[in-house]
Amino acid sequence: MKRSVNYRCMAAFLAAMFLMTASLAGCGKNVSSESSAPEAAAPSEETAQVESGASVPEEGSPEEEAPSAEPLVIPDDPYRTTYEIFVYSFADGNGDGVGDLPGIREKIGYFGPDEGGLGCTSLWTTPIFPSPTYHKYDVSDYCAIDPEFGTMEDFEALLADLHDRGMTWILDLPLNHTSTEHPWFREAARYLASLPEGAEPVYEDCPYVWYYRFSEEKYEGYEPLSASGLYDGARPWFYEARFWSGMPDLNLDTEAVREEITKILRFWIDKGIDGFRLDAVTSYYSGDKNANVGFLSWLRNTAQEMKPDIYFVGEAWENQQIYAEYYESGIDSLFDFAFSGAEGMIAKTVNGKKTAEAFAQALSDEEALYAGYNAEFVNAPFYTNHDMARGAGYYPNDDGSRTKLALGLNFMMTGNAYLYYGEELGMKGSGRDENKRAPMQWTADAGAPGMCKGPQDMEKFNMKFPPADTQADDPASVLNYVKNAVSYRNRYPAIARGKTAVVTELTGDTVCAFTRYVEGGAYPPVLIVINTGKEDAQLAIAGEAASFADLAGTLCAGAEEASLTEGMLTLPPYGIAILAE
Repeated sequence: MKRSVNYRCMAAFLAAMFLMTASLAGCGKNVSSESSAPEAAAPSEETAQVESGASVPEEGSPEEEAPSAEPLVIPDDPYRTTYEIFVYSFADGNGDGVGDLPGIREKIGYFGPDEGGLGCTSLWTTPIFPSPTYHKYDVSDYCAIDPEFGTMEDFEALLADLHDRGMTWILDLPLNHTSTEHPWFREAARYLASLPEGAEPVYEDCPYVWYYRFSEEKYEGYEPLSASGLYDGARPWFYEARFWSGMPDLNLDTEAVREEITKILRFWIDKGIDGFRLDAVTSYYSGDKNANVGFLSWLRNTAQEMKPDIYFVGEAWENQQIYAEYYESGIDSLFDFAFSGAEGMIAKTVNGKKTAEAFAQALSDEEALYAGYNAEFVNAPFYTNHDMARGAGYYPNDDGSRTKLALGLNFMMTGNAYLYYGEELGMKGSGRDENKRAPMQWTADAGAPGMCKGPQDMEKFNMKFPPADTQADDPASVLNYVKNAVSYRNRYPAIARGKTAVVTELTGDTVCAFTRYVEGGAYPPVLIVINTGKEDAQLAIAGEAASFADLAGTLCAGAEEASLTEGMLTLPPYGIAILAE
């Protein structure tokens, strides 16, 4: 995706960040004694390249184990690391206790590619449109900013700052339903209340009736119009609202509705937005997968006519075989639910319910599955999101090692990897939805500038790990582990873009190894080795893996470090090693 952005700034930030984080004690160190890190691939017209400007330590200096500062290539494509922000709870920019766009803008240096930041190269915000709820998934105006979150000028300033860093912004767009407070619904309810007994609605008199699904019979998933507080007529009208009575489902078969959606897409694309996250794509037409796929195809084609490189990622909360079929629509990405949550492949692997071999094979198998429906798919791996219990609660009596490994496994997956805010701190949150959307833990002082009060019905609970300001100073923290993981993902593009091939002779119950090769050789391949066990693993890097002689980076969950000596790799418990040729 080509954009007029400051890639030189972005790449320099990433290079500096990588050098800093890789030198942290016990985590992310390049400890190979055999060769230096590979040179970055030559840039193409689809990439941006800069010299980092950092010096290379002389042999024998205290910093000799840090990676050298080759030119860093930042590919301009959808394969990114995306930070998800639940806007209400992330960062308060005006002191009212509610997260907002100015607050996010102040924190770009924390989650973005600035020196010392997490290194994320894309942002996904939950809905920012006017809405009567704190979560904003019931929209009352698709072409405005909710005053709680700021102004259109705040939006434009944040977008400009992201683009200056080479970052993209994915806007959450709920199209399955609106709010009952949307003018379309209010006008439809007013018109139906005005109809005389026995009179049928007339499209020309009020087309908004056809924007939704109204009926004088109560079907499954329908709510009484009288319960909306907008109707006092004598006739018993009902409307489809399968999520909640405050979220009436749109009738996406109505041509006028599609024209409205086209206007919405045009509005935000003209503003400069880079992509859309599509909420509840399996619910557009309840129980009709083919209709859902058809609508997604129409939506993508419509947006591409306006912006050929527009990016879409869809939420299809189903089993893997079902959501894989949604790739037939041509959509770029679908969230990879099979690997997410407490019962997903990542957590089960960390908990020992699945073997390391099963994890590696699942990576390879899903790539073939998705490609069977869309050869151009970009996977969207994620560990948790705003609708799920947070990951730190999955592992009782964890000292942080398993929390780190789970995050590392997510970042070693292909595609556009997503990170839910606060997971990089090991934040907790389970039970009611509000608990899963607790305030970002910037500091222990709940009244400090930038801190949010959180959703009104959130229960009180204690966090498991320290806040961000404390973790930043601890080389062994979850936060610094994540910084290292993202830095490797940025430094070695094959991690996100390559195809997975399991190295069977190095793979078993607690250890797996797989290569990532990019077709055409655009980026150097890597070998990724993962120890999911509680004991050290020693492996001879030989046979088909013998060419990977450089220990380019490691992600260590504890104080022990990995090493590669004369072809023998020693990997500590819950450790990950990245080897280059």
